[in-house]
Amino acid sequence: MNPNIRLSDIVLVSVLPKPKDFEIARVLGWYRIPLKFAPKVIEVDYLAFYQPGTFGEKHRWRIEYFAEMRGHELCRRSELIRDEPNHPRADEEYFKIQLGPLIALDQPIIAEKWKRLTFVYTTGSYLLSAKRVEDLVIKSEERELLWKSLRERAALGNRYQAGQAETFPLPLDLFTFLAQNSFHENGEVYSDAD
Repeated sequence: MNPNIRLSDIVLVSVLPKPKDFEIARVLGWYRIPLKFAPKVIEVDYLAFYQPGTFGEKHRWRIEYFAEMRGHELCRRSELIRDEPNHPRADEEYFKIQLGPLIALDQPIIAEKWKRLTFVYTTGSYLLSAKRVEDLVIKSEERELLWKSLRERAALGNRYQAGQAETFPLPLDLFTFLAQNSFHENGEVYSDAD
C-alpha cells in the first residue's frame, strides 16, 4: 500500500500523451493541461497518469504512477515548452500543474476496454484497489456527493495563493466521477493566476 495517499483523497486521472511528458513530470515536477480541454475542476489532491499506446509494449494502456498536486497556474504553451516557439498552439493557455515526486503504484492499472480516455475523477481508495481502468469509475448516486465536493474545491480554489498548501479533508471513500471536457459550466476559470 502507498502510505502517501489517503483513501478519501480526490484523484484526477490524466493522460500523459508521450514519454517526453512523463520525463517532464518526473524531472521537472509539472504536468500541463490545455485550458480548452481541461476538466471542470482541477483542485484535486493527486494526479494519476494514464499512459497511452505511445509508451510502447511494456508500458502502454495503463496507469503506473501518481503524484501529489501542489498547485497550478495558467500560462501559455510557449512559456512551458520554450524549445517549440513556433508550435501551432504556442499562444494557447495551459494549466501548469505543480507536482510532488512520482509514486509508483504497487500494481499497474490496466486498460482493457478503455484504451482512449481524457480525464477521470476517482479517490485514493479506488486508485489503490483498481486492477482495470474501468474499476476507477463508480456508477451510483454517490457521484453527486463527489461532484458537490469538487465544486466546493473549485470555488475555494479562487482564493488560493501560490505556495499555499491547504488540505480539505472530505469523507469521500468510494466516490468517483468522469470529468467533462469543459472547465466550468458558466465559463469561469479558477486558477492561481487569477
